[in-house]
Amino acid sequence: MKETGAGLGTQEEKLANIELSIHECEEAVEEGKNEIIELLNSRANTKGEAQRFDTLMEQIDIRKASIGQKLLSLKSEEIELAKAKEAAEKEYQRVTDQIAALKKQNQELEAAVQGLSQEIAKQNSQLELGQRTLNREESRLESLKNITERYEGYGNSIRRVMEQKGKNPGIHGVVADLIEVQKDYEIAVETALGGSIQNIVTDNEDTAKRMIDFLKKNKYGRATFLPLSSVSAKGDFTQKEALKEKGAIGIASSLVGTASSYKGLVQYLLGRVLVVDNIDNAIAIARKYHYSFRMVTKEGELLSPGGSMTGGAFKNNSNLLGRRREIEELEESIGLLRKDIEGMQKALEQNRSLRNEKRDAIASLLEELRRESVAQNT
Repeated sequence: MKETGAGLGTQEEKLANIELSIHECEEAVEEGKNEIIELLNSRANTKGEAQRFDTLMEQIDIRKASIGQKLLSLKSEEIELAKAKEAAEKEYQRVTDQIAALKKQNQELEAAVQGLSQEIAKQNSQLELGQRTLNREESRLESLKNITERYEGYGNSIRRVMEQKGKNPGIHGVVADLIEVQKDYEIAVETALGGSIQNIVTDNEDTAKRMIDFLKKNKYGRATFLPLSSVSAKGDFTQKEALKEKGAIGIASSLVGTASSYKGLVQYLLGRVLVVDNIDNAIAIARKYHYSFRMVTKEGELLSPGGSMTGGAFKNNSNLLGRRREIEELEESIGLLRKDIEGMQKALEQNRSLRNEKRDAIASLLEELRRESVAQNT
């Protein structure tokens, strides 16, 4: 009985152990089920996440493809923009260089205009001076011609006779009108002529007689006439050696120019008068030749045969011998002045035209500069 009871206890213990094991297994199974459920749930969640990620990846791939295309487009656009930038930079540099060139050209044109303006002002001053000189010379010429035509400086009787010259072709003129003398010898020759310078030259005695009757009838005074038909040379200068003396210039008649028809008249009036450079040499010559002939100096001193001397301050406001020379000189001077003035006017007009052209060029250039500046800013 004791063995049966002992065996039962063992069996019960084994059963208890088995039940315990079963219970533990059941718990383990239950835990396993729970884990399986959790795994299944986790698997479902993971699968959902995987699907979501797959969807997201598809979207990302689509976005990536879109971005890739856009990137390619941007790269192409970048290349085009780089080309455009390079072209713009070149154009900008060209415009900048053009602006610099235009500014330099403008400065050169402005300087040229300023220079031309200064030259024009100078030319205007010269032209005004030339015009004043021309007006003065023309007035002087007109005055001198009027004086010559009216025979101012001559006696009243001479003027009255010369007024008849148009009606009496036999009147040739006064001595002063018929001869020409170099300026240096005008005083000497006029001194040598003395009162003869106002003598009236006629073709013959009949004309002279008619004019004398004219003066008497009208009580105009007296005049001396030199008829060419009767006036003849008084002979040559006899003291030829005197021409070689110090200061001797020549016989007065040789210093006078005239028409061939008046050569005898000039010889008659001046053929025996020696012209000397100054009074000291004239006195020396007079002493050596015993005061035997007339001499005049360039300054107007007169040494007569016999020893008398005439001199002093030479006042000859009428300048009868120099009138024609002065008229000719004035006419020549006026001609040159007119030519100079025409040249100045032509040069002035050319400079004005050139200045206007440059001003127009500046205006055109400034407009181009404005356009280029706009282009540069753009």
